[in-house]
Amino acid sequence: MKIAIISDTHDNLENLKKFFEFSEKEKIEILIHCGDVCDGETLKEIEKNFKEIYLCFGNADIKDSLLKEAKKTKFFEKEGRIEIENLKIGFCHEFDYKNKNLKNFDFYFFGHTHWPFLKKEGNCYLANPGNLAGLFYRATFAILDTKTKNLELKILEKIK
Repeated sequence: MKIAIISDTHDNLENLKKFFEFSEKEKIEILIHCGDVCDGETLKEIEKNFKEIYLCFGNADIKDSLLKEAKKTKFFEKEGRIEIENLKIGFCHEFDYKNKNLKNFDFYFFGHTHWPFLKKEGNCYLANPGNLAGLFYRATFAILDTKTKNLELKILEKIK
C-alpha cells in the first residue's frame, strides 16, 4: 500500500489537482497532511480524493473552517500518532529536533519549513515532504510504500 504525505498546501488548488491526478493513478487512498491546509474549502477538495486523511494542524490553518467542512478527516492538535500495516508513524507541523524521541517510530513526518528533507535517525526515517504550495521552494510531497518501506520525495513538476 502507498501513503501520500504532504504539508503546507496553503490553499494552492492548482497544485493539489495535479497531486490528486498522480495519487489516483498510483491508487493512493491514505493521506497524511502535516499542516497548513489553511481553509475548509481546500480540505473539502482533499476529502474528495482520499479514503483516509490524517491532519495535524499547522500555524496557518483556520481551525474553525477546517472542522466545519471536514467529513472524514482525523485531526491532531500538535502531533499525530498512527499505525498502518504495523508501521508506527508520527507527524506534526513544527518539529522540535532537540526534544523529540524518535525511537518509538518507524517514520516521522513534519512540515512548516517548506524545505524537503529526508534522514535516517536510528531506526526511524525522519522526513519533511516539503510544501505542495510551491512557496520558497519547488512544490514537493512524499510517498511511502508500506510493503517495501521505501520513502520517496517527489517534485510535483516532474511527475507524469
